[in-house]
Amino acid sequence: MAASDPDKLMVKADKLTRLSLTRWSADWKSATVLYEQAANGFRVAKDYENAKIAYEKASKGQEMLSSPWDAAKHMESAAALAKDLRHWQEVVDFYRKASELYMECGRPQPASDALAKGARALEDSMSEEAIQLYTDACTILEDDGREQMAFDLYRAATNVYIKLEKYTDAASFMLRLGFAADKCNATNSQCKAYLNAIVIYLYAHDFNQAEKCYNDCSQIDAFLRSDRNRCASNLLAAYTDGDVEEIKRIAQSSVISHLDHVIIKLARKLQQRCEFIEA
Repeated sequence: MAASDPDKLMVKADKLTRLSLTRWSADWKSATVLYEQAANGFRVAKDYENAKIAYEKASKGQEMLSSPWDAAKHMESAAALAKDLRHWQEVVDFYRKASELYMECGRPQPASDALAKGARALEDSMSEEAIQLYTDACTILEDDGREQMAFDLYRAATNVYIKLEKYTDAASFMLRLGFAADKCNATNSQCKAYLNAIVIYLYAHDFNQAEKCYNDCSQIDAFLRSDRNRCASNLLAAYTDGDVEEIKRIAQSSVISHLDHVIIKLARKLQQRCEFIEA
């Protein structure tokens, strides 16, 4: 049973990758198999720290063997363990490396997915880094012409920006979603994104930007003819008139109720945010 001892497997694998007077080249093929066996053994034993290390080395081995797909899979396993161990910087590094390896395979979707997994893991602990990972995940899909696959990522990044009270950035990401939806002819998502952005600007007390956003988006025929446009127009008119009751009514409307959950919460708070208008 000694051969299945993960510690001994690691020692044996390390020896195979270390050059010496008697070993002039590393035996990565044999070593990688041992690292993989060790990783599984450590995981079964719930020794997650050593399992993480073993997966990282197995990933390196597969990379040395010109197998970036398998290397990426092992790196994702290491990243998942780093998440469980709350080693947040390693979560960033490992998921980024996995994404790079997937791109080497010419697989943008798994590359984007890896970054998104890292972003979701980091939303509470490293919010800024999570946003950057979401942004990069979106960019990969945009560059590959798969904007529609990124819709949930745009929303996730927006939600993190809102948590950080970075409302201008949140609205900008919604407009980015609207632009992507326009390219995909996803009219419903496009119009929702524009109304989302307007609500965010109003919640941030930036009426001028909300109005500008409305005017710019109304140049797009799909939005101009939509219920979301009429809702935005009525909301802006209520702000202009200082009609807090009308703002409250609109916030409870069915159009608002079909927006993203985080945006609905902002809209329902608009009455309290704008009561200064009555003064």
